[in-house]
Amino acid sequence: MHKQKLQDAIRGAQEIRFKLLGDPYRPGYHFAVPEGFGWPGDPNGTFYANGRYHLMYLYRDHYTTAESYNWGHVSSHDLVHWRFHPDALDASHGDNGAFSGGAFVDDDGTAYLSYSSLATNLETMSGGGVGIAKSSDRHYDKWEKFEKLALQATELGIIEIAGPAGEMLSAGCCDPSNIWKHDGVYYMQTGNLCVLGKLGRAADSPLEARGDYTDLFRSADLIDWEYAGRFYERDRSNKWTEESEDDMCPSFFPLPSSRHGGEPTAKYLQLFISHNKGCQYYIGDYRGERFLPERHGRMTWGDRAFLAPEALMDAKGRQIMWAWLIDNPEEDLEKYGWSGVFSLPRTLWLGEDGDLRQAPVDELAALRYNAMEFPAASLRDEESLELTGMNGESSELKLTIAPGSSAKVGLKVRASADGKEETLLYYDPEAGELVFDSTRSGTAGMRIREAAPFRLADGEKLELTVYIDKSVVELFANDRQAIARRVYPERPDSTGVYLFCEGGAASFESILAWEMMPSNPY
Repeated sequence: MHKQKLQDAIRGAQEIRFKLLGDPYRPGYHFAVPEGFGWPGDPNGTFYANGRYHLMYLYRDHYTTAESYNWGHVSSHDLVHWRFHPDALDASHGDNGAFSGGAFVDDDGTAYLSYSSLATNLETMSGGGVGIAKSSDRHYDKWEKFEKLALQATELGIIEIAGPAGEMLSAGCCDPSNIWKHDGVYYMQTGNLCVLGKLGRAADSPLEARGDYTDLFRSADLIDWEYAGRFYERDRSNKWTEESEDDMCPSFFPLPSSRHGGEPTAKYLQLFISHNKGCQYYIGDYRGERFLPERHGRMTWGDRAFLAPEALMDAKGRQIMWAWLIDNPEEDLEKYGWSGVFSLPRTLWLGEDGDLRQAPVDELAALRYNAMEFPAASLRDEESLELTGMNGESSELKLTIAPGSSAKVGLKVRASADGKEETLLYYDPEAGELVFDSTRSGTAGMRIREAAPFRLADGEKLELTVYIDKSVVELFANDRQAIARRVYPERPDSTGVYLFCEGGAASFESILAWEMMPSNPY
């Protein structure tokens, strides 16, 4: 009987491997949940320690109980190839698993995960709060949850706590940030979605209760935590964010001065999401126990397809982030057998102008092979040029473009020869926009024209880097802007890559391409 069970398990593993290898939408080098349902599919608990990058992924343990949410765990030494560990967090200590949170490595090498401990009673939503787990073995394979929650929720996602004058306040008690240490004290933020829903959405809500903010907690020992006040205040004139937006999945680190890391600058980056608008950030000063935002930006426009950022600092001083690329709807689980894809790791740094810079990490170049260099090309209005011989399902492209008099200039990818299916990636000089148009990418998925603010300086060339990975396309421009989305072309011949120009003339001065080696195991 034991032998038969083992043979059945091996046969089942082979079948799921072959099924996933044949999936036309499963990416080859973007991290994908190995099997099961990554919805929500947040990256969580990222940290660098002992020579490895560690990355957690949120998924539903669909095949045991539909109400358990786990943190899967992978690690890598090159940000490209990932080794699977046992799950870091699961349903235990009487809870129903874990939602989003962060990670921290203390001076002695012990790693800590801060996480949303799900309610112990799902009918009344009682219990739960913010929990902490720790690991100190060499490869961080074994995690131990603290017996006592760091913050015990008094209602879903909320803790009633005494303020500085003894008044009772409703503070966030979910989606903790990464923990950090400052002047020997440990700090952690909590997200405000539930508090905003309770106090900040009515027409007569006070201004201070509306929109995004986080609450800050401090501890001397990582066990007992006390309220330290609001970590930051949004601009209440609505110049940056709207009153409907929350702050969840916060991540807080200093910004490096270059894409290669080095010493940090004096500015800090607050990454976060609002559930209605997606991923965004503040840049500002960190003073005492308060963050003072000076600039704001977004990483998604038009919908929330780029969600749940998570970042770490590595030994080089780089800040590296991932995000969840929202994908297959829940009803497709049985069809595909999986869900959950992350963006490529991006390195983030501070530009000389004080704005954010972002680019794919250099390590991705290890996946390149079959390099191709195409001749320079000049295109006029309504002209297009196919880049023949490319792998249109798994490639990286680098282009240098002089936009000239064009109104639109860029690429068509995942395109059929008749143009009935295509994904457009282009620069619009007049509007000052970088555009990802997926309205003709197929019939599934979130098909929109997404436009990010972006404008070249006088005489500046357009430097585009594009990654194509089956259902994932990522577009980077001049280290200043980026858009990443899922697309679902239906036709098997939608693998073409074309240069195109509209409304004038443009010159493609350099056109480089590589096929990309899949790094996912299946």
